[in-house]
Amino acid sequence: MTILLLAGCAARVPSHPDNMCNIFEEFPEWYTATKATQEKWGVPVSVQMAIMYHESAFKKEARPPRRTVLGIFPGSRPTTAYSYAQVVDRSWDDYRKSTGRWSAKRNDFSDASDFVGWYCYQSRRKLGISYDDAYGQYLAYHEGWGGYARGTYNTQAWLIRYSQRVQSRATLYDFQLGQCQAQLDEKGKSSWFG
Repeated sequence: MTILLLAGCAARVPSHPDNMCNIFEEFPEWYTATKATQEKWGVPVSVQMAIMYHESAFKKEARPPRRTVLGIFPGSRPTTAYSYAQVVDRSWDDYRKSTGRWSAKRNDFSDASDFVGWYCYQSRRKLGISYDDAYGQYLAYHEGWGGYARGTYNTQAWLIRYSQRVQSRATLYDFQLGQCQAQLDEKGKSSWFG
């Protein structure tokens, strides 16, 4: 009984994370959130979703793995990154201060989406990175604005490859969204009036 109760409390992840239409069919509130973020900050839904996929695989309670002490005992985590967008404490505090959204929570999908939009907006403003440039946006997201400006990613071949995968996923998601966006918008309208 306890196991079933715990399983019911576990946050779900998309059954088909490689298909944007399936994700939003399963989680229509995610479409509503990412679309609102796009309207507010200008960051495409596909870029937001690609960043969150690569940060957490859409896991609500995602955290970096703990280090081990003496190879056996669980130790501290390497960063304070948490939830869908893997936001560290300092960045989350900056976001809440900048936006006045003091009650925002990292493990709330709509708040995580808004954070990604805000962060990408700042990257465009500070660094000139286009909203459609998921590759550049992810490099700035990972390295921070100062690190991106200094080109710290140039010595990290793995990060360049990873950012290319973020760009590929954003491109795929954008294509897929084009196939189902009209239906998603229509469902959204009917849920307001039905």
